[in-house]
Amino acid sequence: MTSNESAVYDAVVLAGGGARRLGGADKPGVRVGGRALLDRVLGACEDARATVVVAEPRPTARPVRWAREDPPGVGPVAALDAGLRHTAADDVLVLSADLPFLTADTVRRLLAALRAGPGEGVLLTDGDGRDQPLVAAYRTAALRRELAVLTADRGGLAGLPLRRLTAGLELTRVPDPVASFDCDTWDDIASARARIREHGHVLDEWISAVKDELGIDLDVDTGLLLDLARDAAHGVARPAAPLTTFLVGYAAARAQGGPEAVAEAARKAAALALRWAQEAEAEQDRTAEPTGTEPAGTEPAGTEPAGTKPAGADTTATETTGTETTGADTTGTEPARSRPDAG
Repeated sequence: MTSNESAVYDAVVLAGGGARRLGGADKPGVRVGGRALLDRVLGACEDARATVVVAEPRPTARPVRWAREDPPGVGPVAALDAGLRHTAADDVLVLSADLPFLTADTVRRLLAALRAGPGEGVLLTDGDGRDQPLVAAYRTAALRRELAVLTADRGGLAGLPLRRLTAGLELTRVPDPVASFDCDTWDDIASARARIREHGHVLDEWISAVKDELGIDLDVDTGLLLDLARDAAHGVARPAAPLTTFLVGYAAARAQGGPEAVAEAARKAAALALRWAQEAEAEQDRTAEPTGTEPAGTEPAGTEPAGTKPAGADTTATETTGTETTGADTTGTEPARSRPDAG
């Protein structure tokens, strides 16, 4: 599936529930990893042709359309019906607003599975094998058909559970306990917040949060930038690491480039850091080489240790303890010492 094909879908996000198990808290606005749950979901479906959020309008990380069931708060089937009225694509992604680990890859998988088979919907199942109809891709026409049937049979959609809607659809199920994880309780929120700080997730989560906060959409080669930071820290100085990565990003922005411009700027900066490191190593090697003088504390080659007399030298010996001072030539004689009294 090409990127153009994957973009031909609409998304409906249900965000107007009462969150009774959270004590009535504003669940779509609860933050996990520094981002509101609703914004995390909107980030996963950002290439939808139209995104409709069924809830009261609020600030979001990207523009969306707003819809509301009438009257508000009468259940997910009525909310889905209200959202579908603003869509036109053949395929529709239907999501809840409390999915902290939903990613664009999961969205692409759902759409690819829907288009690859004859079914009318593809949904995720959780770790216990339960259907999650609000993490799913459907044929829009099939949803409208079943909504019309329910409306005719019951005279309205208020109070109906989603399983009454999906029971009439031919569905494919895809197990995914992570992407289907939803936050119904404060314990779920705590678990989600703990998971994103695990070693294997924290960098990706942080980069996604920063990009959302800064309003940028750029694929970041994390490994490339970490290697550059390491080279700058080791080859120059530790504070050079963050400054160098900032300058690389600034250079890529000045060039109005994308990931390729970042990679090229990083390559140049890494090569410069390597040259700095090589110069430092060469200087260390140079200063470690002998310079013709002995290290401090040693005598020059060919001399006697301090405090001894060179052999054959004409010296004046001075006896200090019970001896006489003599100016005689002592060449070839023993070191001066006390003489016994002559007999």
